[in-house]
Amino acid sequence: MNKLRALLSNRWVGFALAAVLYTLWFVVWTGNLWFLLGIPLIYDAYISRLFYRYVWHRNDEMCRRSKTYKTVYEWVNALVFATVVASLVHIFLFQMYVIPSSSMEKSLLIGDYLYVSKAAYGPKMPNTPVAMPFVHHTMPFSQSAKSFSECVKWPYHRLKGLGNVERNDVVVFNFPAGDSVLLDNQAVTYYDIVRDYERLFGREEGRRRLNAEHEIITRPVDKREHYIKRCVAIPGDTLRIVDGEVFVNGEPQAAIPAKQYTYIVGTSTPITKYALDRLGITEYGVYNSLYYITTTEESAEALAAMDNVVSIRRFIGNDDVFPHDGRYRWTQDNFGPLWVPAKGSTVELTTDNLPLYRRIIEVYEGHELAVADDGTITIDGAPADSYTFAMDYYFMMGDNRHNSADSRFWGFVPEDHVVGKASFIWLSLDRDKSFPANIRWNRLFTKVR
Repeated sequence: MNKLRALLSNRWVGFALAAVLYTLWFVVWTGNLWFLLGIPLIYDAYISRLFYRYVWHRNDEMCRRSKTYKTVYEWVNALVFATVVASLVHIFLFQMYVIPSSSMEKSLLIGDYLYVSKAAYGPKMPNTPVAMPFVHHTMPFSQSAKSFSECVKWPYHRLKGLGNVERNDVVVFNFPAGDSVLLDNQAVTYYDIVRDYERLFGREEGRRRLNAEHEIITRPVDKREHYIKRCVAIPGDTLRIVDGEVFVNGEPQAAIPAKQYTYIVGTSTPITKYALDRLGITEYGVYNSLYYITTTEESAEALAAMDNVVSIRRFIGNDDVFPHDGRYRWTQDNFGPLWVPAKGSTVELTTDNLPLYRRIIEVYEGHELAVADDGTITIDGAPADSYTFAMDYYFMMGDNRHNSADSRFWGFVPEDHVVGKASFIWLSLDRDKSFPANIRWNRLFTKVR
């Protein structure tokens, strides 16, 4: 044991171990040779000690002279160390995420706190590395102050992970339509408002008015809002939704017991709150004497069996869906068929299928696309009758089928937007109850399915 301690206390052994670990993590795993510049710093810390000899020894002297200085230094040193370690964990290993909306109920509930594994698919390096730690895109106590700087921009790069996104995985990702934001109304999707203005005032006048009435900002990929949905189709799949049921490559989606739909319920007498609570129904409203109830199929069957329920039918979803083009008469419940692009695959481009892939070509993969009056398509100034995709794409949907803003409305999720896999629930709090009754003990440390 003494020999082992002596070996580990040897400066050259310490340098070798630190250099190897640093090289494997920051050079080999990230694939960034610039990190090799850190090796001389490690050498100096263990062997040459030049920085200490000419600079840092003064800090030790101040610590010996002043107890106040020593106390302040120790606190600052501990805070810096904790920040660095937490930041590395956040970038490379995992992050915590809380469910803010009901789009995944009943699979995930509002108030569920999730462990999101970044190692599952491989952590992606930040696009904007110069940023305030532990803050997403806006500074605390502010609605507009950015928490990041774009003075340094890194291209998309994902490190090797434990696996790939699979069908039915619950995935956290950056909101693809979140590249543009109305600063004074961030709860709405910019592109939805653009379409509303264009319908009212025409394309040019609508955009002019929108720009005049609202302050519009843009955000890089890694600073867009986080969304969580279930991946229902992976690259190369063909997806179709028929009467609210998902089919992938002609096969029905694997059963999701907690999947919800909205039902329109007619009654002879009001449904009691006790009856709704007993069925686990938390989303409902009454309009024109009809109940609009969001629940599972099992609960809908139990509702239909109640004596005071005279009619029940599933709500029909709206038709303002991707690709928002009159040539595609799709709806929220009847959608597709739609092929999901895969990296390296080539698709024939026509004016008919261009609405499906235009945003990919222009926004996600950064090309200039134009369509001439005669229907000729040009990409980066050259005529194009086909296109080869540079990234993989995914189709994401919420388990709450009629109350989820998902790929049915804004299209594909590019691979560079994928953050990680929701692994398990480590805490669950009911917002309608007070402590300790608000803790959902049966959900703690349960796997996300």
